[in-house]
Amino acid sequence: MGLSSLLSARRPPYCEREGRTGEGDAVDAVVIETLEPLVAELRAGGYAVVGPVVRERVIRFEEIASADRLARGWTDVQEPGRYRLTEGAGEMIFSFAASPDSAKAYTQPPRQTLFRMRGEQIEEAEEDAPRVALLGLRACDLAAIAVQDRVFLGGRHPDPAYLRRRRALLLIAVNCAVPGGTCFCVSMHTGPRATTGFDLALTELAAPHRFVVETGSEQGERIAAALPHRPASGEDLAASAEVSRNAAEHMGRHVETEGIQERLSAHDSPRWAQVGARCLTCTNCTMVCPTCFCSTVEDATSFTDGTAERIERWDSCFTLDFSEVNGAPVRGSNAGRYRQWLTHKFSTWIDQFGMSGCVGCGRCITWCPVGIDVTEELANLP
Repeated sequence: MGLSSLLSARRPPYCEREGRTGEGDAVDAVVIETLEPLVAELRAGGYAVVGPVVRERVIRFEEIASADRLARGWTDVQEPGRYRLTEGAGEMIFSFAASPDSAKAYTQPPRQTLFRMRGEQIEEAEEDAPRVALLGLRACDLAAIAVQDRVFLGGRHPDPAYLRRRRALLLIAVNCAVPGGTCFCVSMHTGPRATTGFDLALTELAAPHRFVVETGSEQGERIAAALPHRPASGEDLAASAEVSRNAAEHMGRHVETEGIQERLSAHDSPRWAQVGARCLTCTNCTMVCPTCFCSTVEDATSFTDGTAERIERWDSCFTLDFSEVNGAPVRGSNAGRYRQWLTHKFSTWIDQFGMSGCVGCGRCITWCPVGIDVTEELANLP
């Protein structure tokens, strides 16, 4: 069974509440004036709506009860090792680049219980996947979900927990208008415009403020049809295309991908030692990366009721014990661990999964505390 068949099989219906059959006419691109009806429709349909909000001067993804909670009027500045929010985007809601949060926390949670033991009895922990509508994903985030789909569902043994969570997600993309100083999705052919993998895709327009809505699934069509809307005019569509064209021309970074797989796998370089001397192996880059999937397991025992649990949690190839064999790490140096991470992203990942492990979101650059720039490292390797 292919990836698309796995994901579509038994996907939860959009509407199960009384008075809605889930039937609806297919719609072309439409325009809506506000996001409040969309959030209300999703919540009435049984979804927890998660969108970008401002928390402690950072854009984070949290559950919202109303569109008023969204990060209206904010923009950001992102450079290597630097992230700042600034006010001044007027009524615009999505005038910022990728936040440290991605869809990964909803497809592969930071911690999850695999099974429990009560005495000699083993209980599989098949937790129900919550129905979540992710509002505000960028094209790079959709590409990252496709990478994770390949990792977790593309082999002979699909991950059943990942599959449950993935089927329960509704994906609402926003075509990027303001790329960050560390973005390079154009180089990786993943953005800035969402072309696949979404249920709904929004383009936010100004003067007057409005949203062009495109549908990418039957669920998306039913939701769009239920909203107060008008058909998108030629002017609306031209303005939407111009947003994406302008964003593509203002990428903060660039990567030359021609021959990169061969270059990374075929040589050694003093550059590895140089970047290793700067790297703190803090794991920030892998934690914010929307595709990194490394994990480890922990066993915990409760002394109160005698139960034991095996828990899976995020891990990183930058930790010293990640490659530990027979009591010692295979990659003991910072340089060795950085090289492993970079070559996996841009070279051996392609060997494993037939696609790059990088989507050009720039999060690893922004959130590196010492400002290591992956695009600069790639450019300086001979």
